Amino acid sequence: MKKFLKDESGATAIEYGLIAAAMGLMLIIVMPLIANNTKTVFQNLAGHILSGQ
Repeated sequence: MKKFLKDESGATAIEYGLIAAAMGLMLIIVMPLIANNTKTVFQNLAGHILSGQ
């Protein structure tokens, strides 16, 4: 029983799971901002190419 209580291998797996969940949440928050900025850059680039500037 003492060996079981001192075993921390499950805690490591839970920590990795929490880190992965936090990273996923941050990606969900940040990706729309990145997508909008990327879309704007490509629209500006296309406009310059079409106008010859």
